[in-house]
Amino acid sequence: MPPAIVCVPARDEAERLPRLLRSLDGQAGFSPEERLRVVVVANNCSDGTADIVRALEASGAIPNLDLRLIEVQVAGAAAHVGTARRMALEAGADWFAADGIRDGILLTTDADVRPPAGWVAANLRALAEADVVGGRLVIDAEDEAADPLLADLHLRIERYWAGVRTLEDIFDPPPHDPSPRHGDHTAASLSVSATLYRAVGGLPAIPCGEDNALVGRLQQAGARVRHCPAVYVDVSGRRQGRVTGGMATEMNRRAEAVRAGASPYRLPTAGHWQALILRRARLRRAWTLTEAARDAVLAELGLGPEDRAAIAPETCPNDIAFVERANLRLEARDAPAPFVDLDAALSDLDAIARLHRAAA
Repeated sequence: MPPAIVCVPARDEAERLPRLLRSLDGQAGFSPEERLRVVVVANNCSDGTADIVRALEASGAIPNLDLRLIEVQVAGAAAHVGTARRMALEAGADWFAADGIRDGILLTTDADVRPPAGWVAANLRALAEADVVGGRLVIDAEDEAADPLLADLHLRIERYWAGVRTLEDIFDPPPHDPSPRHGDHTAASLSVSATLYRAVGGLPAIPCGEDNALVGRLQQAGARVRHCPAVYVDVSGRRQGRVTGGMATEMNRRAEAVRAGASPYRLPTAGHWQALILRRARLRRAWTLTEAARDAVLAELGLGPEDRAAIAPETCPNDIAFVERANLRLEARDAPAPFVDLDAALSDLDAIARLHRAAA
């Protein structure tokens, strides 16, 4: 297996970070002789997070980890998770560079996550056939009260996204990411080589969505993203998070939908996803055409000379880069997605899939 470093930002995580570190210490394939490298960036902490980490290490409770703890105080507008996560990933890449390691793998996760014992190994196996691997997010049962209505909502939302992936398999199946696959590629479980990470300029230090922004950069460079079902982590279902718009925000939204009863949980329509997937399929086919024919497709989609210059097809290494660059320009002009109640969206997704199977 190639060498790996797990990179973790942590802000006021004295309670949960030790659980993550113990989980990392228990990763298959590592021992006191072959330790797993871990970088923790404790940023703007006021609860003794760094002291807890040092005490845990001194106690001998995590002998399989080669741990680097970085304490920082970030001021002003830069004091957010994007800055801390970039610091952690950059420290990991620097560690590889200092040791002369060219094939090292960077994994990033969150301080309140609990990975299974095979998480690192599963990432490394999946990377043998991909450039980036996203892990599936499983809501940690220990964080959720036994609420059957909330559990049912979680399951129906899972069905919705599975239905969207079924439309992808029908209209634009990704050969590098075959079914079965999940749809998550968030910072709670993301892995990429340090070389590729550096080649795209690293993770954007933005307040929210830094993980998707990094994946976007990687795909625009032609990276194959794999959503391997064997790669997953248990994520916190807590509703008091560290990031506006993060997992805690989503958990609150779901809890509110259940609590309100008559307040439905709404998601984009099936037709919205079908139209986007068909457009991506058209762009992918255009990649195989002559330059003139490809430019004609771009023009038909409303992309002019300035857009073509920004896409720069001549610099695209593959269809992934071309589709992602073109789609980025198109999405910036798209109207907001229409939303419907979750059950209506599920019914429509099922109907589209049935219609296709009947016609096949």
